[in-house]
Amino acid sequence: MAGSRLPRRLFLQGVAAVFMFAFASLYTQIPGLYGPEGILPARKTLRPQGKGRWQQLWETPTLLWEAPRLGLDTAQGLELLSLLGALLALGALLLSPLRHPVVYLLLWAAYLSACQVGQVFLYFQWDSLLLETGFLAVLVAPLRPASHRKQAPQGGRAGALPHEDLPFWLVRWLLFRLMFASGVVKLTSRCPAWWGLTALTYHYETQCLPTPAAWFAHHLPVWLHKLSVVATFLIEIAVPPLFFAPIRRLRLAAFYSQVLLQVLIIITGNYNFFNLMTLVLTTALLDDQHLAAEPGHGSRKKTTTSWPKALLATLSLLLELAVYGLLAYGTVHYFGLEVDWQQRTIHSRTTFTFHQFSQWLKTLTLPTVWLGVASLAWELLSALWRWTQVRGWLRKFSAAVKLSLVSTATVALFLISLVPYSYVEPGTHGRLWTGAHRLFGAVEHLQLANSYGLFRRMTGLGGRPEVVLEGSYDGHHWTEIEFMYKPGNLSRPPPVVVPHQPRLDWQMWFAALGPHTHSPWFTSLVLRLLQGKEPVIRLIQSQVARYPFHKQPPTYVRAQRYKYWFSQPGEQGQWWRRQWVEEFFPPVSLGDPTLETLLRQFGLQDKSPPRARSANSTLAQALHWTRTQLSPLEAPALLWGLLVAIGAVRVVQALLAPWSLRSSPLAPASGEKRRPAPHKDSGAASEQATPAPNPCTSSSRTARRKK
Repeated sequence: MAGSRLPRRLFLQGVAAVFMFAFASLYTQIPGLYGPEGILPARKTLRPQGKGRWQQLWETPTLLWEAPRLGLDTAQGLELLSLLGALLALGALLLSPLRHPVVYLLLWAAYLSACQVGQVFLYFQWDSLLLETGFLAVLVAPLRPASHRKQAPQGGRAGALPHEDLPFWLVRWLLFRLMFASGVVKLTSRCPAWWGLTALTYHYETQCLPTPAAWFAHHLPVWLHKLSVVATFLIEIAVPPLFFAPIRRLRLAAFYSQVLLQVLIIITGNYNFFNLMTLVLTTALLDDQHLAAEPGHGSRKKTTTSWPKALLATLSLLLELAVYGLLAYGTVHYFGLEVDWQQRTIHSRTTFTFHQFSQWLKTLTLPTVWLGVASLAWELLSALWRWTQVRGWLRKFSAAVKLSLVSTATVALFLISLVPYSYVEPGTHGRLWTGAHRLFGAVEHLQLANSYGLFRRMTGLGGRPEVVLEGSYDGHHWTEIEFMYKPGNLSRPPPVVVPHQPRLDWQMWFAALGPHTHSPWFTSLVLRLLQGKEPVIRLIQSQVARYPFHKQPPTYVRAQRYKYWFSQPGEQGQWWRRQWVEEFFPPVSLGDPTLETLLRQFGLQDKSPPRARSANSTLAQALHWTRTQLSPLEAPALLWGLLVAIGAVRVVQALLAPWSLRSSPLAPASGEKRRPAPHKDSGAASEQATPAPNPCTSSSRTARRKK
């Protein structure tokens, strides 16, 4: 296998970028969600129980316990964490010295701290995915920048330390768990739309926040929607085992299939940073040879290879073709693909039953665990072999200590991850080693490993349910309260807000799927609107003047449930059409017995006023000033502005790189050729190890000639 230095660097940059977007997006919503006048004040979640400081921190791991020591309340502490996290992630994205384990540990700890007080608004799978990926970045990040170590010529594996690839393998295992589980749960849920291959005929208009492209995708032919569902099952269930294939081209094919799926989702849906995070995980399928794109590499003269290598290359090619053929045959057979040449369509249907799939899953889940064990074992043996190539007893001892620590951490995290992974098949879950269950139970609250399963069931088969809030001054004339992002106004096109996640809009989508009593926070939202609290109003309309009751809060608030559908082609100026279904929340006013009963029932009554904090402290004033400067900006504009700024900085860095190289005292003089570094004896040899031979590579490598 080729080296992974470039993919690891790309992975670390990607994790930093996602952390930056996540923190910046959360920061814009803190006052309305978690402030003293917010929907779910964060201060209610941290109640000292009289326990010791360290016990309290272990049971509820959040740095916000220390906010009072800084003279801040919980919401202000959350603002500080979000700002520092966004700035630190920005630094790690732009500056390689900041891609250090300590930096990623701080980012992970800060986001974990936010999730501990985030309540329902931070209970999303991508938040858990970011935490798990962020912790893996702590292990993947090098202790010393690559510039401080000797590099192998032309990106070879000689530049890698023995232990470096081990944590990066966990990224590949995480990607496998995410994709395989997401595909399996679609069928284990018995959702008729997934089993009937019609899920995408509903998905584009019923997803939480569609994009304008979703309208066009929704009106594609039904046969193409069904074929797209077949492709989804292929990419999410059949392709992920290829992540561990010994043949390099199979892994690259798996990489591009995953990228294709994620890009299509990004185009048609606003899923904040989730798809970006998944794309970052796919870097574990790449290698230095694929990313380096060395000039002149393809024009080198081919040297004669030995017959064993030629035979191995031929067998690898035959195996690769057999895998592609098996995937094609399985797809045609199990989904009954038939080409209708007259109508120019492809017909598809599931040809297997739920019982057959359950038996297949029961048979296959445990072998996938053993596949992970075998792949990890190979990585461990390769690392051990590279360690044997280290010269010098002192360097060998240092490399042995690092390899032991990293190997132990890698194996432990793998064992922990088996427990949530086995949730896809209860029989396998019960047969796992009890030690893995105990280990997972001990660290479960740290979210080091999580279970995944996206789009388990397709909702809104009869039209997407949508909750529309209304306000009134007299109880007779009602005015709709329009949100910035979720569907409401029939003539307004769907927005593009990625990578921002408007968390209130997302929860409004979930609330519409059931009665309002299933979403207790909704009663608090109604209360804040009746009180006219500006932080909550800004979650609905960032420009307060656009809010219909900005001059005076409404006397009454109610909510109606509608069903929305995309408009048909030809309906000018209309993106949506809708039909009233029922009353979602009854008309209430301040002091209304119904409202008071609901607040008391859900524990939302604010019995104790917030503790007085010194608003004159320098830190509190700085936070208030920063909020004042950034509040006029809409969250998507803020995040896009960050993205543009990063692009500009990277362009400047690229332009200045040649000048810095010329001005370097180590740069060769003009006209002088760069000479290769002389070989050192064994006593002063480099601590980098030589690559382990891989008998399963898809093609033999041409040996580099000595100069």
